[in-house]
Amino acid sequence: MSDEVVQLVREDREFDSSETNEADNKNHGVYFVPGLHRGLLVLEALAEAQKPMSISDIARALGITRSAAFRLVYTLRYTGFVESEPDSKKVRLGGRVLSLGFSYLAGMSIIETAQPDLDLLRDATGITSHIGIRDGRDLLYLACAHSRSGFVSTINVGSRFPVHLTPMGWLLLSDLAPRKIGELFPDQQPYKALTEYSPTTLEALLDRVMRAGAQGYIVSRGILEPGGSSICAPVLNAQNKVVAAIDISGPDIGFDEARMDQYLSEVRAAAQRISIRLGYTPARRSDDLG
Repeated sequence: MSDEVVQLVREDREFDSSETNEADNKNHGVYFVPGLHRGLLVLEALAEAQKPMSISDIARALGITRSAAFRLVYTLRYTGFVESEPDSKKVRLGGRVLSLGFSYLAGMSIIETAQPDLDLLRDATGITSHIGIRDGRDLLYLACAHSRSGFVSTINVGSRFPVHLTPMGWLLLSDLAPRKIGELFPDQQPYKALTEYSPTTLEALLDRVMRAGAQGYIVSRGILEPGGSSICAPVLNAQNKVVAAIDISGPDIGFDEARMDQYLSEVRAAAQRISIRLGYTPARRSDDLG
């Protein structure tokens, strides 16, 4: 076996056994590609801005020179990951990013598993339904079934929100130890709030998460945005771990107060059906054990 092949095998083994946090890998400096990293940061900056950016905007966002930003944008534009905004010198995310995103989502079995029940939930309640997962510090919406009424949720597939500021997020965090939540959201300074109901300290966040986990669902009013309501429940896997959360959400006017108990039952039933298809086994009630 040649020295080159031996080295490739060694690197492959090191890659497979590396820790989740690549910065702690002793070979991080050898394998890490700064240019690729900066290119990915450009895509991230454009995604977070949610609007076209100029070369100067990108340079400021990344803390690099305009010439470095220009080279990165040129390469990304050449490969289709960014595209020029018509009649301006600004750029936006290109079609290849969308293509990759849909390929990623399409490969996730949870979407195919959940979509039929999201549709049923929407039909049973008349309210838009969603499923989301925790992606690091974000709540990422994977799929939805839009209401057929005029009261449509503004949240779409691919939308992101800070996971610690959302009812679905509190359910998603409920399986984590308090120490891990503290590592994700250190409170050296108050958290940025979305509404007056947002937790702004770690203590307040842990209280929300603990109550959400114990109750197993959340009925919320104005937590994510003023004038909006939602009802959410967790989705569990075969290991009884929370892997996703579903909800129905929309403007307050789209919720019939007389049907709130029915809405909650429908949401919890849909969450359980999805969980069962993911391998979860519901606990049998004591009176069913004979």
